[in-house]
Amino acid sequence: MAMTMTEKILARAAGRDAVRPGDNIWVNVDVLMTHDVCGPGTIGVFQQHFGKDARVWDPEKVVIIPDHYIFTADEKARRNVGILREFVAQQGIRHFYDVGTDRYKGVCHVALPEGGHTRPGEVLFGTDSHTCTAGAFGEFATGIGNTDAGFVMGTGKLWVKVPETMRFIFEGELPPYLMAKDLILQVIGDIGVDGATYRAMEFAGDGVYSLNIEERMTLCNMVIEAGGKNGVIAPDQVTLDYLRARTDKPFTVVTNDPGATFHSERVYDVAKLEPVVAKPHSPDNRALARELSEVRLDRAYIGSCTGGKITDFIAAARILKGRQVAIDTFIVPATTEVAKGLVRERVEGQTLAEIFRDAGCKLGQPSCAACLGGPADTFGRLNEPLKCISTTNRNFPGRMGHKEGQVFLASPLTAAASAVTGRITDPREML
Repeated sequence: MAMTMTEKILARAAGRDAVRPGDNIWVNVDVLMTHDVCGPGTIGVFQQHFGKDARVWDPEKVVIIPDHYIFTADEKARRNVGILREFVAQQGIRHFYDVGTDRYKGVCHVALPEGGHTRPGEVLFGTDSHTCTAGAFGEFATGIGNTDAGFVMGTGKLWVKVPETMRFIFEGELPPYLMAKDLILQVIGDIGVDGATYRAMEFAGDGVYSLNIEERMTLCNMVIEAGGKNGVIAPDQVTLDYLRARTDKPFTVVTNDPGATFHSERVYDVAKLEPVVAKPHSPDNRALARELSEVRLDRAYIGSCTGGKITDFIAAARILKGRQVAIDTFIVPATTEVAKGLVRERVEGQTLAEIFRDAGCKLGQPSCAACLGGPADTFGRLNEPLKCISTTNRNFPGRMGHKEGQVFLASPLTAAASAVTGRITDPREML
């Protein structure tokens, strides 16, 4: 029986020769990730059902990453991290990237691959909806709730329905004014925020395989904004080179069988696409950047798991080099590794950090920061009803703080161009 990548991964994890979309199966979990927002709730569920002194099923397969509400004076947020520390010490969990230590990494979805925890053919669950980011490495990765995660902690298994697969093929070479963010916003605008509900979204074509691994992560990161269960990209040499530099664990590359059945297939010619913006208050509220030139802005935000990787900052620096921002512009690296890249990577002789500071940007510490709003003292948080262009993934009311704030989602190129003019700006005007 011919199967898609997602079906083959789940069949292996279930110990079956084959599965079909709609099958309900028990899968063995390779990695469980949780963070400071959902970790305490997950731990509570685990201890309630398995006992206060119960042990996690495999301490080597649990990864805990504080990243959301960490650089804050808020006592409740700090207590959340305290609960994680107590649990890690009790359980002997080695993969704990604690804030304030040499091991701290930053945003979980970028920290996971940096730490070698994202491997082809595996099953990764995380207590965060954007866990689907890791599908860029050819694995089944998806977000789950605290109750499911508490169960996984105790058993290493989860009951899963096999999704059918929607295929998105991008043909051609990406123009220099487009990024993966434009591609995924185009797709979400086409199919809507419920257009892929409980389906796998697979990305393929020359336009995808010409992207580096960080850009592929951006594609998979936002499948949840279309209701997708998981995003997935078949591994190639780019994937393997990245992983071999970060893990020595064995893994098995999985690809589609010839003749595999897909729910649907959409084909895009990337040369015909333009820079895209998602208007408030939904990721599918799509417009072209050039159509929104009258929209005045108060703030620009470049960061998050979606837009805070080194590729994103190199793109922004191409625009900001030698220019001044007209509005408050916040630069937030996703991880400490990315933060090091800001002082290592150069555009036309200047480091990225120098370019951003010379342009008048404000640089923050590696974290989720304002992407999820957070406590009032969170760096970049919207504490007033401002209009913000952002490289983040979600623009619901209150998402970045103030419930009347307006968030426009865009690529780092579009966000940087808009920061310079103070209005939504097509980056082609500056490249």
